[in-house]
Amino acid sequence: MAQIIAVHSFRGGTGKSNIIANIAATMTLQGQRVGIIDTDIQSPGIHIIFGLKEDKIQLTLNDYLWGRCNIKETAYDVTDTLIAEQENTSTVKGSLYLIPSSIKAAEISRVLREGYDVIRLNDGFQSLIRNLKLDYLLIDTHPGLNEETLVSIGISNVLLIILRPDSQDFQGTAVTIDVARKLKAAKIVLILNKVLPSLNFADLKQQVEKIYDVPVAGILPLSEDMVQLGSKGLFCLRYSQHTITQTIKGITEQIAGLVVSHW
Repeated sequence: MAQIIAVHSFRGGTGKSNIIANIAATMTLQGQRVGIIDTDIQSPGIHIIFGLKEDKIQLTLNDYLWGRCNIKETAYDVTDTLIAEQENTSTVKGSLYLIPSSIKAAEISRVLREGYDVIRLNDGFQSLIRNLKLDYLLIDTHPGLNEETLVSIGISNVLLIILRPDSQDFQGTAVTIDVARKLKAAKIVLILNKVLPSLNFADLKQQVEKIYDVPVAGILPLSEDMVQLGSKGLFCLRYSQHTITQTIKGITEQIAGLVVSHW
């Protein structure tokens, strides 16, 4: 049975899309069929990490939500991106699909002005899983809490919350966890990102887990290599031995363990 992983942050700028992209790539290299859906319709961007250029995007999640097409037509096979990064097709065992949101100003304005049917969005999740025969569907949510986020949290098998060691992030994460518990979220896991390497990661993990009573799946350091890459590719494939890559692998293994234990 396919597993839905909602990946969320209360505020923007946490590195959520990069983390999603690298987790999805790791899953794909391990032989899984993975989908990523960019439901951050107001500020989409994960397509850039996969090199999916604007002129190559014909249909988007927006088109599906407004009844212009079926959801499968908005799915782009980006497995070739992994193959290009790896430079060796034999190491790419799975398949990876991306459902982008529109980056056209008029389309974004329409969302802000009119909204969309979140029930149709939920139907789209299920249709993608069936039609693409997915093992995992990762949902890139819009920061903060809105109706779409609540639906994503409510239907997910695992909720990953990304936060930085920042007071505003800490407060917002507390709100998110409280809401997720009220929605009876199956599993909640935290990922700390952009942490100064000089900090004691073990102590920080212990402190955060005590504050929220939620496990920390991994702590990712603030990295000059990540900043220099600037979302122009998949970090875990460019830097296969990097601490961040090894942590991403560990997080991916924990996700797999969580969904197995849930079912």
